[in-house]
Amino acid sequence: MVSRVIPVEPFDLVIFGGTGDLARRKILPGLFRRFTSGQMPEGARIIGAARSDHDDAEYRATITEAIEEFVPKDRRDPAEVAAFVERLSYIKVDATGEDGWKKLAKAMRDDAVQAFYFSVGPSLFGALAERLHLHKVARPDARIVVEKPFGRDLASAKELNATLAAHFDEHQIYRIDHYLGKETVQNLMAVRFGNVLFEPLWNAQYVDHVQITVAEEVGVGGRGTYYDKSGAMRDMVQNHLMQLLCLTAMEPPTRFEPDAVRDEKLKVIRALDPVPRSNIVRGQYSSAPRIKSYADDVENPDSRTESFIAMRVDISNWRWKGTPFYLRTGKRLKARMSEIVIHFKEVPYSIFDEDAGRHANVLTIRLQPDEGMDLRVTIKEPGPGGMRLVDVPLDMTFADALGEQAADVPDAYERLIMDVIRGNQTLFMRGDEVEAAWAWTDPIISAWTDRGDRPLAYDAGSSGPADALMLLHRDGRRWRELAT
Repeated sequence: MVSRVIPVEPFDLVIFGGTGDLARRKILPGLFRRFTSGQMPEGARIIGAARSDHDDAEYRATITEAIEEFVPKDRRDPAEVAAFVERLSYIKVDATGEDGWKKLAKAMRDDAVQAFYFSVGPSLFGALAERLHLHKVARPDARIVVEKPFGRDLASAKELNATLAAHFDEHQIYRIDHYLGKETVQNLMAVRFGNVLFEPLWNAQYVDHVQITVAEEVGVGGRGTYYDKSGAMRDMVQNHLMQLLCLTAMEPPTRFEPDAVRDEKLKVIRALDPVPRSNIVRGQYSSAPRIKSYADDVENPDSRTESFIAMRVDISNWRWKGTPFYLRTGKRLKARMSEIVIHFKEVPYSIFDEDAGRHANVLTIRLQPDEGMDLRVTIKEPGPGGMRLVDVPLDMTFADALGEQAADVPDAYERLIMDVIRGNQTLFMRGDEVEAAWAWTDPIISAWTDRGDRPLAYDAGSSGPADALMLLHRDGRRWRELAT
């Protein structure tokens, strides 16, 4: 099987925050992998921009170290690393001042795609956008990439969108959510809309319920200050899980084009019902042997911020009315696992006796680890003694099914950055989509804030609070076990 790679034009990519953690861990190692895969044309250049003092040689040495740290040894050849970093240069730029902007303007070319990656805090987005135009660094067709968080509520999201819109048109703004760059997330659309087998069954008539889980083994780590002001709802549900929900629930777009896809996602968000208090479980991890509690991690003993949230979400439209979506995410859980699980209904009438048991098909789409999917189907258990039914998986793990091709599957950031260069916004959020998500999220957060609710304690290394289990048990369902 030979994959067809769409070539990219020569480009100038400026990374503001080019010495920061995200640039070192994800952006530049990802670009290096695209370079080694032949996707970076000869005329491609990358410019790191930050406030620290570096010359080109020092910056190249820094990024060489980052590649050696974050790219597996068998995927990096010293000669290729040396060739890649030759594409890099560095300019000291003050995002809120005037230093460095004239030099950056002179460095930009007129005959290459221009892209500016805002790998900085949202408080600097406006200053960067303003100075890119004030100093005539960005052409009218330039593209900007902005990282989440896209505000912390509806008011701040609108303010941020207005700030960016004052200097760039919507088609120039790429709001990046790395979950949408994952291979399996895109395969969700391929499975739904590329196979006649699934789409006729993808509705409330045949689907009993849907579970979406993003579980992490780690705690808040060095993000304690940020996380304690955000919590799982703002940090994960409003963006990552919302996007997975939209892709699972949306109607087929007329074409696989940016606005056609994003129009359908927006319709899902606008069809979400308000979530009552009884359908939400918030939790906060407690200490365990050699593991700090959440309160200790964020150095706030009275913190009421949730590190775990589970909720039942209902969608009021023709396709999904009556089929609940259960969302769950948390830190310090028993396993690292991200997946979408489609539980189909049982057959309307079983011709087999009670000893055969009750069975239903389940489609599991695994985002991490072991990207892939499996479909549980019911068969007869081998052997004599009557008709005994068992469920077995039809498994497609990418590593097994695609062999060497799976090893070259791009990281989410790699794919998304290349989409920016190509001018493809399909996997990026639109401004009205962000605002609609906050309009649904804000009342939920306000309700528990106004009541002064405390999150329920749960043991680090567990599946979360016991009340989260009851969220499904009361509906006669069970969470899929977090695999260790």
